[in-house]
Amino acid sequence: MDRRKALKNMGMALGYTVATPTLLSIVQSCKNETVLEWTPEFFTKDQGAVLTKLVDIILPKTDTPSASETQVNIFIDRFADQVMEKEQQDFLKMSMDRFIEKALKDAGKEKAADLSPEELEPVLAAALKATKEDEVTNNLAVKQYNEAIAQGKEALLDDGIARFAFANNLRGMTIWGYKTSEYVGEKVLAYLPVPGEYIACADTQELTGGKAWSL
Repeated sequence: MDRRKALKNMGMALGYTVATPTLLSIVQSCKNETVLEWTPEFFTKDQGAVLTKLVDIILPKTDTPSASETQVNIFIDRFADQVMEKEQQDFLKMSMDRFIEKALKDAGKEKAADLSPEELEPVLAAALKATKEDEVTNNLAVKQYNEAIAQGKEALLDDGIARFAFANNLRGMTIWGYKTSEYVGEKVLAYLPVPGEYIACADTQELTGGKAWSL
């Protein structure tokens, strides 16, 4: 799958702060909990069920584990709970609610936990289907919305833009969480915990098989 191959070569270019002690503690805590045992700390139980399905739509199981099999959903929940600022948390909840409302309406269902991957995927695809011009417009609208909220003003955000913001943020966090997981760090990316010989100029294919470094 092309996106899996891309993951092996991509760098950390999502705009998040890389590996702080807090981030490392979140990653470590996720290793000790399975999806079946998981009780969300930030999301509701129903939102957690939707989150688990969505991350697996973004990164399904192929020749490597799915996103939820590497606890990406747990990572996102704990990152939102422990690291995000209050304004970011509020925006995430609001945009996720707008996304789920659309999925429930389209599926004719009342409970978020009952939404299937087949019912969630079209909503996710539609939210992410934006031209470069649309992305610029949407991001500007989100920025203006957040600025108004920060100033204590009344703010409105189009439902479609809210769904775009949620889907776009979720995709970024899913890829980030997947790359941060122990399995991907050691089994998918080039992993060398103890540095060896320094080679200043050499072909990446020769050194790592074309893979990005994990550390």
